[in-house]
Amino acid sequence: MNFAVLQFPGSNCDQDCVHVLKNVLGHSARLLWHKEKSVGDADAVIVPGGFSYGDYLRTGAIARYSNVMAAVTEFANQGGLVLGICNGFQILCEAGLLPGALIRNRSIKFRCEFVWLRTGPANTPFTCKAPEGTVLRIPIAHGEGCYFADPETLKKLEANGQILWRYCDEQGQVEPEANPNGSLLNIAGICNEKKNVAGLMPHPERASEDILSSSDGRTLFESMIQWHCKK
Repeated sequence: MNFAVLQFPGSNCDQDCVHVLKNVLGHSARLLWHKEKSVGDADAVIVPGGFSYGDYLRTGAIARYSNVMAAVTEFANQGGLVLGICNGFQILCEAGLLPGALIRNRSIKFRCEFVWLRTGPANTPFTCKAPEGTVLRIPIAHGEGCYFADPETLKKLEANGQILWRYCDEQGQVEPEANPNGSLLNIAGICNEKKNVAGLMPHPERASEDILSSSDGRTLFESMIQWHCKK
């Protein structure tokens, strides 16, 4: 499977994603510079974490206007798989590929720690390797990770099975105490209506090898690979 990992000025998790996809999972992965106007022969696109364009204006606000995002939007509209991680999630929301917005953490503090995630519906390219309710241990590192949307959008997300990951405790209980940033409905990640575009604030690429204290993050990438191979 061919993965394209976007690279903006200020990206800092792009190389991590390439490492996991290429060296850990054994698939093709290449960096795609923000000035490129095509995703080439990519089967899937990863929009990685970091601080694209220094987070000027607000997170993801400038990156969404880059040449490469126009190509990613076209790719997504044609059914291509797109996963946004942390800053990538913020960029996808700014670009209108995902609903809602990521705002400042309710604590007004940067949070960098491992969290627990409860996996949602397993009928998506990003969750098909994990039965619904599977609990994952994956780290976060963000200052603007609070997911916000209007009540109508939240209702839609729930009704359509678009909430793919929620913050929970170790037992899988979705409790307010397990929410690190104040996200509505404990949302950690969602997908679009067609289920080919997803975003989440936690970093699966930082939890894809046992030496990093968790390999639970591999589930997301392995799900994408399995989904693609079954097409």
